[in-house]
Amino acid sequence: MNDLDALPADFVWGVATSAYQIEGAAAEDGRSASIWDTFAHTPGNVDGGHTGDVACDHYHRWPEDIELMKRLGVDAYRFSIAWPRVVPGGAGPVNPAGLAFYDRLVDALLEAGITPFPTLFHWDLPQALQDRGGWAARETAEHFAAYASYVGAALGDRVTRWATLNEPMCVAWIGHIEGRHAPGLSDIGVAVPASYHLLLAHGLGAQALRATVPGAEVGIVHLVHPCEPGGDRYADVREADVRAATRYDGHHNRWWLDPVHGRGFPADMIDVYGVDLPERPGDLDAIGVSLDWLGVNYYNPSVVVDDAGGPPPYGRLSPPAGTRRTMLDWEIRAEGLERMLLRVSADYRPARLYVTENGSAWPDTVGPDGRVHDPERAAYLDEHVAACARAAGRGAPVAGYFAWSLMDNFEWAYGYDARFGLVHVDYATQVRTIKDSGLRYNDIIRRHRDRTRQVA
Repeated sequence: MNDLDALPADFVWGVATSAYQIEGAAAEDGRSASIWDTFAHTPGNVDGGHTGDVACDHYHRWPEDIELMKRLGVDAYRFSIAWPRVVPGGAGPVNPAGLAFYDRLVDALLEAGITPFPTLFHWDLPQALQDRGGWAARETAEHFAAYASYVGAALGDRVTRWATLNEPMCVAWIGHIEGRHAPGLSDIGVAVPASYHLLLAHGLGAQALRATVPGAEVGIVHLVHPCEPGGDRYADVREADVRAATRYDGHHNRWWLDPVHGRGFPADMIDVYGVDLPERPGDLDAIGVSLDWLGVNYYNPSVVVDDAGGPPPYGRLSPPAGTRRTMLDWEIRAEGLERMLLRVSADYRPARLYVTENGSAWPDTVGPDGRVHDPERAAYLDEHVAACARAAGRGAPVAGYFAWSLMDNFEWAYGYDARFGLVHVDYATQVRTIKDSGLRYNDIIRRHRDRTRQVA
């Protein structure tokens, strides 16, 4: 049996990016600063002192980047819309020039036969809103709903599939507990209200989109990890590590998936955090608004040991020795993606599941032959697409796969050294080169299409 046979004939093959990571043009056409501009320009926050000021210059080079997508053969492009480009003040007047950029992009994608999958928030909160309390303030969620309605009104005549938020877990926990992402805080008393208001923003934003865009298909994107105790591969598994893995699962998975599926916030994690939720009547219904689809991002499993003296959830990662790792020391285990697709499918019964990000970082270079040979990424791609097919064969409603990323980009606190792209970017010249993994992805897509044509 072909390893792609279980994938449906209308399976969506895509690539993904985000605004701050590729657009550049940080101060052009009315765009205001985001929290990531502020964070990246603060010394010591980003490896190499890198910022997203120029990034891949996608703001000016998007026609070339659409041509790259056509050469890869993808059906869809998942990108994010920059809130500070569209509503520079976070609330208040809309910036016509900012909306016009996405208007041109959507038209060109459709002309190229590529379906746009915009995400409304991929971490770049306007700094103006952070100055007024950021995600810890309820008003930020309300402003997000207004922003969603503006974008929906501008693009909804051509865009059907929308994501509200990308990985709110990273915003709340990495940005407000660990301090490794913008806004760079380490305060559980701020992080928990921020997590709550992020999910409230999703619910209010979904309602705003549906009120503005008839027929809108709305989803949310979560980062998922299979969580297991650090001793699970050894004879001396400790009960404390088992409990730590359960807490870690609550922190990374259940805290985010339960509320958006109408189950409320997990009571065991409220106890772990020890922080009251800023709940008002009707909020949980808004957060649990029905989803047309669910996006899951997957990179690696989480192997956890107890860390009673650390920050919530009082566990730390302890990857086992001897496993394959990416340059970021992330364990490579495609079985974890299959496991999470099946678990999410069984626990939450989504109508459709998209793998909205999946990829691996390597220190790629252009060789003397003018090509980028990246066999590790090509193998990672093969293994994880096969995991999607196995999950689909076992009943998970897997409807599409978006490789992270279309091209090398600003990789948040890692700067520019960690390269995830199917396309290599020379940041000094902005020359793009399709890597061997990009050619491999094109081959996977063609094989699936050829197979479905044969079956039809």
